[in-house]
Amino acid sequence: MDTKNLTGIKLLIVEDDLSSRLYLNKILEKTGATLLNAGDGQEAIDISMDNPDIDIILMDIQLPVLDGYSSAKKIREFRNNIIIIAQTAYGLSGDMENILSSGFDDYIIKPIYSNQLIEKLIGFLPEK
Repeated sequence: MDTKNLTGIKLLIVEDDLSSRLYLNKILEKTGATLLNAGDGQEAIDISMDNPDIDIILMDIQLPVLDGYSSAKKIREFRNNIIIIAQTAYGLSGDMENILSSGFDDYIIKPIYSNQLIEKLIGFLPEK
């Protein structure tokens, strides 16, 4: 797999668990994407407001301060066109329907595997 396939993309990783955040950064730093990080939902909103050029947000659902659902909803109020992908430990069909109906474009189930994540992100890029 070409490791520089997200060059030019700005990606916000929203994850409160430090080891999970470091893991996602390690996977994505090889892709050429510019990476930003947030540790809670409110921080994700603030970073999204300060960086209108963010292309994709990879957001955990269970976050402190403000959960992923509420954060995504607030971000959609000022950035309707941004891609928001939920990361969740829950894979039940009802949970997935709730995620998609709550303003997320897609979801990925934990544990997250590098190739699966990169392929999902590439799937949201415009055709070259």
